[in-house]
Amino acid sequence: LSGFNVAVPPGGVAYSPEQAVYVATELGGWHWAVKAQIHAGGRGKAGGVKLCRTYQEVTTAAKEMLGATLVTHQTGPAGKVVHRLYVEKAEAFVRQLYLGLVLDRKVERIRVIASAEGGMEIEEIAQSRPQSIRQELIDPAVGLQSFQARELAFGMGLNIKQVSQAVTTIMGCYRAFRDLDATMVEINPLVVTKDNRVLALDAKMSFDDNAMFRRPKVTEMRDAAEEDPREAQAAEFGLNYVGLSGDIGCIINGAGLAMATMDMIKHAGGEPANFLDIGGGASPDRVAAAVRLVLSDPRVKVVLVNI
Repeated sequence: LSGFNVAVPPGGVAYSPEQAVYVATELGGWHWAVKAQIHAGGRGKAGGVKLCRTYQEVTTAAKEMLGATLVTHQTGPAGKVVHRLYVEKAEAFVRQLYLGLVLDRKVERIRVIASAEGGMEIEEIAQSRPQSIRQELIDPAVGLQSFQARELAFGMGLNIKQVSQAVTTIMGCYRAFRDLDATMVEINPLVVTKDNRVLALDAKMSFDDNAMFRRPKVTEMRDAAEEDPREAQAAEFGLNYVGLSGDIGCIINGAGLAMATMDMIKHAGGEPANFLDIGGGASPDRVAAAVRLVLSDPRVKVVLVNI
């Protein structure tokens, strides 16, 4: 995001406690945040974000997190193993805000969502205080306009000095969304520091897999360890695979037929073990790979082929 004029605290990735301390020394200062890098929210409550004031605390936090399994409300009971950390300069702030851009398929527009209350899940904010949420739809023909960004910034209760920085941040997030083929950009929290700066303290982004061939910088950051190994294996063969919790394996051609077949299985009282679309004109190699993938799930008792 920093390449799109979004202000972010300086930081670096670490794969070991020694690297974490090295990053902290390079950053300087006396206050750092050590964050577990997993594909799930709610890390703070699960012990995946630690604030440290000495190099010894950084070492301890890194040792505790690396290799540990974090269980949050988004990971499910199995949790996710921490393989890498992000160490950044911790910033003192006076307010937390929320900013998100998502693809709204219903209206075929990018929807910008902002709230004066950040630091918690947007679902919680929407349930408890829906009046605090501001929204803008972006017309794809003209893009996000600065007056829309200003309305959102004022809606978050910012003063004049903070509004101009927030507008830069919102416009930058939109450009990142558009230019990186993203499907979601979420900054939570977006904070106001004691000296009136507006900083993106933490962010999540998701991308359109079909566009990654032209986004090598994004693809480089892919962490295969955070994904279902079967899904990664399926991608190698050009298969669309999603693991589920049932015992009926599915090998089907066409996403629509796959969805309809899974609906019929559920309707008949069964539970599908996976979604697997092998596509049209599948070669013998791809079919063999599909069968191996489905059978690699120990829960599968039977395989339904619908071609």
